[in-house]
Amino acid sequence: MPWVNEDLCSGCGVCVEECPVDAIKQVEGGSAEICEAECIRCGRCHDVCPEEAVRHDGEKIPDEVAENLRWVRGLLGHFEQPDERTAFMQRILRFFNKQKKVNEQTIAAIAAACDQPVEGLDAAIRSLSGGDGPGSSKES
Repeated sequence: MPWVNEDLCSGCGVCVEECPVDAIKQVEGGSAEICEAECIRCGRCHDVCPEEAVRHDGEKIPDEVAENLRWVRGLLGHFEQPDERTAFMQRILRFFNKQKKVNEQTIAAIAAACDQPVEGLDAAIRSLSGGDGPGSSKES
């Protein structure tokens, strides 16, 4: 998800004007802010920013990893005994490995659907959900 580096943003509003879904707002102080829930990841804001203040989310990977580790460290505080902590660490590893598998399978399905995005994604959803995906005629 793109984000705005407030230190680089001049508050010119070009990205706000160019956003096709109005997902970018000017905030107090003049810099822009992108609403993740509304952003469609079209990249227009990144392309038009004269200050290169709109940044790629890949730059935030270290922050996200640190946030995950802080979360795990906080949960670890609920376990006092070494054997409880070891068991917890094994469970949390399974949790993150599950997330990794979900992400890997999602990436593979998206990559496979690149030539025919709508049809490819619909087929993948149907195969994973037993026919309940978009475009499915299965009744509930």
